[in-house]
Amino acid sequence: MTKKIILGTRGSELARAQARLVEKAIQAARPDTGIETRIIATQGDKARRLERQAGRKGLFTAEIERALLARDIDLAVHSAKDLPSEMNPGAEIAAVLPRAPVDDVVVSKHPSGFASLPQGAVIATGSVRRKRQFIWKRADLKVVDLRGNVPTRLRKLANNDWEAIVLAYAGLERLGLPLTHDQVSFEDRRFFIEILPREIFLPAGGQAIIALQVRDNDESTKAIVHLANDLKTLLCLRAEREFLRLLQGDCNCPVGVLATINNDTMKLRGQLFADGSAAPQEAEVEGGSYDGEPLALQLLNVLRA
Repeated sequence: MTKKIILGTRGSELARAQARLVEKAIQAARPDTGIETRIIATQGDKARRLERQAGRKGLFTAEIERALLARDIDLAVHSAKDLPSEMNPGAEIAAVLPRAPVDDVVVSKHPSGFASLPQGAVIATGSVRRKRQFIWKRADLKVVDLRGNVPTRLRKLANNDWEAIVLAYAGLERLGLPLTHDQVSFEDRRFFIEILPREIFLPAGGQAIIALQVRDNDESTKAIVHLANDLKTLLCLRAEREFLRLLQGDCNCPVGVLATINNDTMKLRGQLFADGSAAPQEAEVEGGSYDGEPLALQLLNVLRA
């Protein structure tokens, strides 16, 4: 029997693009599934000034979760890094799509790259983690605040006396922006891009992962989204989220964490900037691919030792 799913998402260009990827993945696995997409305005979309007052976690997900629990939608689509590490009762991440490139990128007006930015150059980011990483490696840089969706951020770069901004590579890729020869074209401008080394610029937990959230008692929707699930990505996300939960970290906490799986071995790396310290505490642990939760605790203990 044909199953219809109501999918809820934010209205930004990136969120819509991610919702289309989810729809495509589900229908490839279950062609008889009907999908209706419902746009839900979140607190972060309505009042971006709240980001500066209360941090970012939950601002772009809470209303979508409420619609899910109220049965107004059947499936919530989120950027995983926006989700608080403590899941709302009654909801769960049932599946994820394969992880996109996880790296951060510098988008610059100049072809010189991050290391060659002039002394005192202005670089913009909305992430506390990225800010601390930049100051760690280039204390001379002036890092300013940056808000808005990806197109808005690119327009701000074009219209301000900034040298560069920092974005997630996955967002540029999912928006379908032309990326050729280390350059990106946007509207009437061309900017230079440089992939930042993740050894220094460790990403946020959940970065580049699209999370599919359902009600925990909705077995029929779970059965469908499980067909589109990428297991390795889900195992990595669980490890990263458990580390953040134990740390009680969110977007305002300067922390990076990344899990990878190769040949049934999971490596979990963390980077934590303590107050008053320019350099971060860093550590890596490894174990079986299903050992994400104990590895998260082990990583935290090593970092706090």
